[in-house]
Amino acid sequence: MEAGLLILLGISVALAVGGYVFWRYVWFFRNPERDIPTKDVIVSPADGTVVYVKQVLPQEKIVAVKAGVELSINDITKNDLRTPKVLIGVFMSPLNVHYNRMPLAGEIEFIRHYPAQGANRHMGWMHLRTLLGRQPLYANSTHIFTNERTVTKFRSFFKNADLTGYIVQIAGGSVNGIDSYVSPGQRLNKGDIFGMIRIGSQVDLVLTWLPGMRLQVKPGDKVRAGESILIA
Repeated sequence: MEAGLLILLGISVALAVGGYVFWRYVWFFRNPERDIPTKDVIVSPADGTVVYVKQVLPQEKIVAVKAGVELSINDITKNDLRTPKVLIGVFMSPLNVHYNRMPLAGEIEFIRHYPAQGANRHMGWMHLRTLLGRQPLYANSTHIFTNERTVTKFRSFFKNADLTGYIVQIAGGSVNGIDSYVSPGQRLNKGDIFGMIRIGSQVDLVLTWLPGMRLQVKPGDKVRAGESILIA
């Protein structure tokens, strides 16, 4: 009986270790093909759950993550933005595809890395709230403004107008790195892969608000990078 229990324990441990190794070194780096929309729309830069969708002014307090802590768009992008924007945040759980894609065609203007304010904070509250569907999904999530991030600014054209965009890759507490595969001056097509974040993370998209934009998503929606339409 004792030998049988030891064998069962050994099998359980082996399965757990094997499952973790498969997820960490195979499943996590999967890169499925995507059906990129050809029409004039803006697609998601990341797989995951939409946690906020807001039209904002530069200094407007937009996300109250906890009592006494309210953020502006400048706190998220770490840039001094001066015109109305639309902000869409996508939370990526450890099970999501983590390659990030361009939301529309454009030219990379700059790529800037910002270290964390102290240690990177875990995204456990956001993970739990997205699993349970508890609104607001960003409550207690101070990682939105404190954690390490890479901000990629690009210039594009949408609905016959110039458009400036920022993609903010926010690292989670257990992240091993934020990867960028592009350089300033490089032109990319909609849906092209430009980087990835290792393990759990968040990607925010900040765009110039243009007349005629129609938001297609709301908090709680599931989206796929390069494929799900955020704005039409």
